[in-house]
Amino acid sequence: MASSSSWKRDFASGLIVLLPIIVTLTVIIYLYGILASAAFFIPAIDSGLLIALGVPADAATARAVEFARVFVALVLFVLLVFSVGYLMRTAFGDIVERALDDAMNHVPGLRVVYNASKMAVETAVSGTDELQKPVKLEVWDGLRMTAFKTGKTTDDGRDVLFLPTAPNITTGFVIEVSPEDYEETDERVEDALTRILSAGFGDTHDGDSPIPMTSED
Repeated sequence: MASSSSWKRDFASGLIVLLPIIVTLTVIIYLYGILASAAFFIPAIDSGLLIALGVPADAATARAVEFARVFVALVLFVLLVFSVGYLMRTAFGDIVERALDDAMNHVPGLRVVYNASKMAVETAVSGTDELQKPVKLEVWDGLRMTAFKTGKTTDDGRDVLFLPTAPNITTGFVIEVSPEDYEETDERVEDALTRILSAGFGDTHDGDSPIPMTSED
């Protein structure tokens, strides 16, 4: 009979494989549900249209109509994003953006959400090498912590860093540090985030090594 350590190891190994898949599928289903509920404004897509486009009558079900509406809504959203992005690169777009920022900043409460979400999106899509680059910061004698560059600099020349908490990286501290007070590293952002999100237990290279197995009587 297998010992308790054996079935615990088997359970942990299976959980490591299945849990990320379950979480990913849950997110996809959640996003699909949002698009499906928002696609009601496309009533022109119905079973009759699908049949006219060559879809067999027995396949033109309500689920197929819903999927078609979600697909069209997704395409329209992507086109809207590209159109707005192109507009923002023009002089008129710059005027519109400033007017929108000014209007939102005059709304109490909402301006905090608006500015935070805008900064988060700008940070996520920025392609600069310095943005979010992990660095090592010695907060006490011999004790180092992982922080990330934000690409911002204060008026007195200090770099603005984000020092996240673990494992919840949505909270942390925004600190201003002189360039000589932190250490540059060659570490990838993915490696640093994996270490923080896993509370120090994770390693992006763990998948390269097989799980050690021992035979038991």
